[in-house]
Amino acid sequence: MEIVVELVVSGRKTAAMSSRRFVFLDPDGMSAGGWLYVVVEAKTGVFYQQQYGGTACRQGQVEGFLVPLFGPDELDALRELFEKDFCGAGTWNYAWPDDERERLREIIGAIRYWACDGTAEEPRPLRLDESRIREADEAWVPVITPDGPAVLVWFNSD
Repeated sequence: MEIVVELVVSGRKTAAMSSRRFVFLDPDGMSAGGWLYVVVEAKTGVFYQQQYGGTACRQGQVEGFLVPLFGPDELDALRELFEKDFCGAGTWNYAWPDDERERLREIIGAIRYWACDGTAEEPRPLRLDESRIREADEAWVPVITPDGPAVLVWFNSD
């Protein structure tokens, strides 16, 4: 069910607004490529869309809230793994051998997510969501944050 909200400001009606919003991350592929985000899955009405999978050009969508992350070394390591080692062709539904899974797990674990309870912030590591490892692909990796399940996204190389 889609809810439409009409807002009245100072006696004037504004345009009707759907309760669902779609945000396409880097829609024209022209960003500098230095960003790293996690979308924490939550019922927000905001859906983030992302092209991922290298030259496979898959389209992903996840509802939640976006958290910018800082991890330039980890971003470089992710890009090396997916673009160089996997040749940028995508790994969706890939049967990850133990050594490659461990490498991905280590890279993800080095990324810090600032958890906040409303009064204090604390950096916590991300964890690879092993239960969804077959969904892992370039620029789209399921992870666990202190706030729950999420998808780690970055600039897709295609």
